[in-house]
Amino acid sequence: MVYDISKHASFENVERWLKELRDHADANIVIMLVGNKCDLRHLRGVQTDDAKSFAEKNNLNFIETSALDSTNVDLAFQTILTEIYRIVSRKTLANEEGMSGNYKPSDGETIVVSENTEEEKKKKGGCC
Repeated sequence: MVYDISKHASFENVERWLKELRDHADANIVIMLVGNKCDLRHLRGVQTDDAKSFAEKNNLNFIETSALDSTNVDLAFQTILTEIYRIVSRKTLANEEGMSGNYKPSDGETIVVSENTEEEKKKKGGCC
């Protein structure tokens, strides 16, 4: 969810947007609160601490970015993708082991992520 740090009205909508997401999206959705336009610090209408508090209270990731000068844009995507990967990996291991996410490989145990046979590679149309 992205709001404009220079327009408090956009931040006022965040609570409603969050409710709509949680009401209509998958229960396992990963949500990040993004304060955009941090290059406009001099016009700030939403304090960072207020947004951070909201994010913590609602168990959201939080970051401030600037699409204009690319501040923290890559970091925002890396953070959300890392969180999604962590959740999916934990669920995959739990499902494979029939446990509740407590599985840890033993010393020397190898976990194979994917094996593509030559036939699978041909079906995909690529070499790798």
